[in-house]
Amino acid sequence: MRQKAILGYADEVKTLNEVYTSLSMRRRYEVWFLRLALADGQGAWWFRYLLLNPGRQGCSQDELGKPVQVWATWFPADDRPQTFIQSFPLQGLHLSARGQNPFHFAVAGNAIDENSCTGQLKVDGHDVSWELHYSSKFRVTLSAKGWIGFSRTPHSDAVFSGHITLDGRKFEGQPLGFGLQGHNCGYRHRSSWTWTHAYFARPSGTPSTFEALVYDMPLGLMFRRAALWHEGKAYVFRRMRQARVDRRDPQWSFDAVTNDGCKLRVTIDGRGSAIHRLPYLKTDCSGTFEVVNNSLANASVHLETASGEIVDLETTGGAVLEMGGQGYMAGAHDTVVKPGSRRIAIDR
Repeated sequence: MRQKAILGYADEVKTLNEVYTSLSMRRRYEVWFLRLALADGQGAWWFRYLLLNPGRQGCSQDELGKPVQVWATWFPADDRPQTFIQSFPLQGLHLSARGQNPFHFAVAGNAIDENSCTGQLKVDGHDVSWELHYSSKFRVTLSAKGWIGFSRTPHSDAVFSGHITLDGRKFEGQPLGFGLQGHNCGYRHRSSWTWTHAYFARPSGTPSTFEALVYDMPLGLMFRRAALWHEGKAYVFRRMRQARVDRRDPQWSFDAVTNDGCKLRVTIDGRGSAIHRLPYLKTDCSGTFEVVNNSLANASVHLETASGEIVDLETTGGAVLEMGGQGYMAGAHDTVVKPGSRRIAIDR
């Protein structure tokens, strides 16, 4: 039953998108987000629908600290990323009840539900709008720590259709792009985390996806988990050994194994012009911390199944690598684990 819960089949929520936060909560963030790489290779888009500290009206001392926020980030293949953020008062929010299915979030022409989203932002002379529909076959709960927080992916192998417009430039397609729709929530952001998601388009027409998350926990413990969706089967990895974590020039590589003997080797390369650094507000409103995101990262996955089958997956620009938290702001050092090291953390 535990593995089924991890995959979202036996979770207490039905779609993994249901609202957790009540509007009386004074310290909490909850975000529904999408990342899609355009099918024509022009770049990638990242959208966030954020609820922040509704019980205290966000972080009022910050210009963009209202309790309801919508973010859009454009990662062009040949230029620097651009982010557009608008924040709104709580009074304009239409939000489904806590735990209600189906879910919906809507404010001032921006909305997201189980299988679609729309947006309309005007920021510093720029106009950004979108209307997207998406579907998928796989969902996963990577982390579920109750009141502390969770990381869920309602659509892990998402196919997007619709259109996005930026200052009159229109991106449109059937399909438009590929990626994921996620849902995260917490009392606060973790002090340090590294996360990745990769979408592998395959000639057979059946895509594979990979997602991994590592973050700090109390008492010096680390949470680590990864999930690979391949040929209709989910492989869940809880034992991971990191080989390299480079937060200054984003790269991440690690090995992992399952209890039944499957072996995994992963390399995520987030270097290049698509590196984007953004300030996130702390939920105690004491300031910001930096989050680094490259939504045009490269990824390779090497799987050896328990039966000896070898699977190699690669993508150029089809992955996202994110590193953040206050530990990153403090200048976290790169980590290189030498061959033979037994630096393995077990999920607790």
